[in-house]
Amino acid sequence: MTMETTTWDYDYGNVTGEPVPPCSRDGDNNLGAWLSIVYYFMFVFSLFGNALVIIIIQRFERLTTVTNILLLNLVFSSLIFMSSLPFTGVYMQLSNWIFGKVMCKIIGSIYYLGFYSSVLFLTLLTFDRHLAVVYSLSTSQVRNRSYAVICCAVVWLVSGLACLRNMLLHNTSVYINKQTLCDEYLGYSPNIDLEKLRKSGFYLQLFLFLIFPLAVIIYCYVRIVITVISSRIATKFKTVRLIFIIVLLFFICWIPFNIVILMHGKDTTCEEQQKLGYALQITRNIAYIYFCVSPIFYTFVGKKFQNHFRQLLVKRFPGLRQYISVSQFSRTNMSTRSTPNV
Repeated sequence: MTMETTTWDYDYGNVTGEPVPPCSRDGDNNLGAWLSIVYYFMFVFSLFGNALVIIIIQRFERLTTVTNILLLNLVFSSLIFMSSLPFTGVYMQLSNWIFGKVMCKIIGSIYYLGFYSSVLFLTLLTFDRHLAVVYSLSTSQVRNRSYAVICCAVVWLVSGLACLRNMLLHNTSVYINKQTLCDEYLGYSPNIDLEKLRKSGFYLQLFLFLIFPLAVIIYCYVRIVITVISSRIATKFKTVRLIFIIVLLFFICWIPFNIVILMHGKDTTCEEQQKLGYALQITRNIAYIYFCVSPIFYTFVGKKFQNHFRQLLVKRFPGLRQYISVSQFSRTNMSTRSTPNV
């Protein structure tokens, strides 16, 4: 949630002492302002889609399975993240923060809370699917409700602690042209080493929210693919295709954004800053789209949830019954399934 400013770079080797021309960031800021219009559509779509997931779980499922508990937490995580986008959209379009200092800290914190927890819940869902497929662990063994609740509590705790840094560093500041900015590292605090906090945030995001999730997801899906292929069941190859799509979507949407973020904090020339600014605006929107659709995508890759959705449509619009086939499952049978069909 940043807006770059035009800055003056001083060349201390210049005997005249005159500043070099300013590094203008108007180009990528204008691009960000145009792209931020999509944030409102993402917010509305996320509300509708995630509400649909909650309704399906509430009406057709029970919160006794690991998958449903993790999926519901992923939905809440996505909604927390998406709730920050309308404020960010207004900020980027006006090039001015109009919501005050307190809201600057709150929005900056919930942005990262949703971001961090979404990544960890996606990783946790992948690991749980790996346990179910590779080791065939049932709900009566390791994968039970207590296991799911403890895992979710750990994710929220880790994500919350990681956001304390953002709560401390996010602040408002009035720029030269009377713009009010809401960003990190603005202002001065004698009791906080801002440079150490900046470096800790860099390494935290690099290792805990980039390298670790990637390593877990790659390992789990490789093991799942090997297990599915070795089963030699023709229908299982649909699962391999879906797994490939999930991993490919994750890489395409998430990796470029994180790479640009990690590069963005380094000292670069003005031209490089401008290029990174354009790259950040584009890759950030792609990553936001993934976080917007991920709970819905993870839900509706399963045939069971697709059938639930068709049941909702038929019940709401009876005239569609002749066009939509709906399988009948009992609530008890559905709630005892540990993982969605794929």
